[in-house]
Amino acid sequence: MEKKRYYTWNDALQEKFGGKIFKVPIDAGFDCPNRDGTVAFGGCTFCSVSGSGDTMVAPEAPIPQQFHEEVAFMHQKWPEVNQYIVYFQNFTNTHAPVAVIRERFEQVVNLPGVVGIAIGTRPDCLPPDVVDYLAELNQRLYLWVELGLQTTFEETSRLINRAHDYATYVDAVARLRKHQINVCTHLINGLPGESLEMMRENLRRTILDSDIQGIKLHLMHLMKNTRMLRDYHEGRLQLMSKKDYISVICDQLEMIPANIVIHRLTGDAPWDSLIGPMWSLKKWEVLNGIDDELSRRDSYQGKFALVR
Repeated sequence: MEKKRYYTWNDALQEKFGGKIFKVPIDAGFDCPNRDGTVAFGGCTFCSVSGSGDTMVAPEAPIPQQFHEEVAFMHQKWPEVNQYIVYFQNFTNTHAPVAVIRERFEQVVNLPGVVGIAIGTRPDCLPPDVVDYLAELNQRLYLWVELGLQTTFEETSRLINRAHDYATYVDAVARLRKHQINVCTHLINGLPGESLEMMRENLRRTILDSDIQGIKLHLMHLMKNTRMLRDYHEGRLQLMSKKDYISVICDQLEMIPANIVIHRLTGDAPWDSLIGPMWSLKKWEVLNGIDDELSRRDSYQGKFALVR
């Protein structure tokens, strides 16, 4: 395959492990602090009832069974792969006492072929004892902490019921990096009220203010049965066009230093619950469009890299 003009997750894993790796999604039964009343109720307005795990094979099974069923499903396409990163994906996977977190995470550490763990969480769910446990895990296997930031703008954060501020995110990254833990930040393009320049500014602030090693850039998917439907019907949310999305992604890639791993440039949404943008269902057309636009610009990740 022709090498991409950006530093892909697959490139990083090939360098680290010398082959293809499965990222195995797991629902470990955690909730979120802005769903259960710890900081708010109702969750982020874009979030579906299953969190980010709409495409999981067996989300209600015990954790080891989930792992084996997901791996069996993936082996239908790639039977030769035998190394895995377990991705604790749904909701906020450090929103519990550290003893509970440890009990759930340790269930996968010694499963066959597991070489790493990725943990999806929020910046406000990383108390000192949890960070200490993550530092211990980081000494034992390959670890990424994926922090949902989504936006750097406080007005947007309030509108989507994020229930933490930007300063909390910056502090969380700093505390994780004291232990050399890899951090991947999630940003969403197309949130209510955010212009293309604000999307570029989200990326600019994230790179300049925090020492991250990876980034996930998502498209705002409008899903059925979410609170964001109200914003859409009341005119606060305009669904992005494919042209604008590809353009702003390329702008963002140009600003990202070349050593930062690009974990994702768009997301997946189940067709039967997606309201829009419907063009996002053709994921490979979007990714090919990004490649084509970078080629048209004669550009690449880091062409106008920001420096902290």
